[in-house]
Amino acid sequence: MNHAQLVALGRALRVLGEHGEHLSRDTPDAALHEIRADLTRALSQLEESISAPKPTTRCQEHPTGPVDDSARDLCLLCETRRRAAPKPAPQDEYSPPPVAKEVRVQSRYGIREERPQPQERWVPEMWNGQAWQLCGTPRRDRREAEQYIAAQRREAKAAPAYRVVHAFTDHVVVRTWGSTEAPSGRHRSVEQDF
Repeated sequence: MNHAQLVALGRALRVLGEHGEHLSRDTPDAALHEIRADLTRALSQLEESISAPKPTTRCQEHPTGPVDDSARDLCLLCETRRRAAPKPAPQDEYSPPPVAKEVRVQSRYGIREERPQPQERWVPEMWNGQAWQLCGTPRRDRREAEQYIAAQRREAKAAPAYRVVHAFTDHVVVRTWGSTEAPSGRHRSVEQDF
């Protein structure tokens, strides 16, 4: 619908609205014929402005697609897609094919694997003058662990040194703040990336 059609249709509908306000039991037949002419004019303008066929479904993607009466949006195409079983994820060509795990011990409480799956953790530690000790809860996010250590360094009784340890299958020191030799070196930042 272009702008001119939109303006003409709006004007015709406003005229019809004004007719509706003035209707009563005493309306003469001449006024009813005028209303009929205005209605016909508005309908013809509406027919000119409609360019697409009438939608058969309530689907935004397939408005004129095939109809399925049992679907919530009446669209057969979308309902078929929703009913389809989920497809398995494609396997990476570099990964080995899945192998059935051998179960060694069956228990009434379930199956225990030989080795549990490793969990990635970022462990904040502080230097107490003699050894490294845990200074907070291990985090799952490196950035969160570093923000925690930054907050600890701002405290009045901060330790001389802090570090973040990446604990996955092995423990790797990722970043160290301060020095373990001198208490005055706690503001020096030493970074070790793996």
